[in-house]
Amino acid sequence: MELTITEQIEQLKTQCLDCNNCELAHTRRNVVFGEGNPESPLMIIGEGPGMNEDATGRPFVGRAGALLDEALAACRIGRHHVFICNVLKCRACITENGRTRNRPPATDEIETCTPWLEKQIEIIKPVVILCLGAPSAKFVIKKDFKMTQERGIFYPTKYARYAIAALHPAYILRQAGQSYDGGKSLLIADIEAARKKVIEAKKEPKLTLF
Repeated sequence: MELTITEQIEQLKTQCLDCNNCELAHTRRNVVFGEGNPESPLMIIGEGPGMNEDATGRPFVGRAGALLDEALAACRIGRHHVFICNVLKCRACITENGRTRNRPPATDEIETCTPWLEKQIEIIKPVVILCLGAPSAKFVIKKDFKMTQERGIFYPTKYARYAIAALHPAYILRQAGQSYDGGKSLLIADIEAARKKVIEAKKEPKLTLF
């Protein structure tokens, strides 16, 4: 009997939680596989887990997660409506002077982790992917993606019929005053655009070879 999409994702999650394919397996607390509705036509992809995500095993928690939830709610979307995950499943961090902080993932770490994300996409088959932050957009959309010039624009990709990039909630939280308000407004606008694109895509004729 063929497994359902949810069963396939759960099976993949079980395998991913035991991953030891790179050095991050030795420093992580939890694998952050992703969560939400695996049958959703909208998939949200960030770069990688931070301290809070590593501690809980959940994507986008803490202040960045709260901002994302607020922006989703403004578009009448809850986490149960979408599937949320990251390019990297384990936290990339460095310890200096007794303090641990996030660091950009290494190229080989991303390459090693890529099959997990690609398998998630293959199972879920999203119609629209919303990339949060430039690293995710460079993976999904194109390697030379420029957030300041190309956010809010839909692109056809090999991973989904449409992909769009938005500012990462963590980046918005580093802004103040009008910059913060403007960044939050852009995030909400891009999420709303992704939501509307899903609705539009459902009305489009399905492509066929015959």
